[in-house]
Amino acid sequence: MKLQVIRTQFGQDATNGMLFIDGLFECYTLEDQYQEVKVMHETCIPEGIYDIKFRTVGGFHTRYKERYGSSHYGMLWLQDVPGFEYILVHTGNTDEHTSGCLIVGNTQADLDVGKDGFIGGSRDAYTKLYNKVAKQLLIGNPVTIEYSKINLTDSVQDIVSNNVQLDDIKELVKEKMSDINGNLIKINAKIGNRIIS
Repeated sequence: MKLQVIRTQFGQDATNGMLFIDGLFECYTLEDQYQEVKVMHETCIPEGIYDIKFRTVGGFHTRYKERYGSSHYGMLWLQDVPGFEYILVHTGNTDEHTSGCLIVGNTQADLDVGKDGFIGGSRDAYTKLYNKVAKQLLIGNPVTIEYSKINLTDSVQDIVSNNVQLDDIKELVKEKMSDINGNLIKINAKIGNRIIS
């Protein structure tokens, strides 16, 4: 199984993105802001491909075991992230709820509206994603997650944050998926009352 996080909007304190599973839209993502030089608890992880395994120790695991019971097998833990430790996928609502980890949700606020960003429906999105990933890990199948950003050309650099338009994001996401998969992937996902294809 391959997860892809495509970062779509870069704000002052947060980074918005979209998560795909094997090329199909799954949910929205929220991370700390992008910075070339890491600042502890204030920086999203480097772009790259990372294996995901279960982490069965630590405070998050204990809390999620209490919250989700027997359907929780361990936190989704990204392996060998340069300069980072214990990068997890978990629930939350703003970048204040993460220290480099990935927060998932069913809705996402525009970073031009709030600098901390906001993601809603996090528990529902997490549960849906977790069940899919855990199923693969439990039967011994590898799961990877790739972080990338929309491939911007010099002529569209200024649309990143502050001036982002929904139509621009849709088109750029399509272009990035084409680069990743070698062909244009049709994405049929109901997002609010819109269909993206």
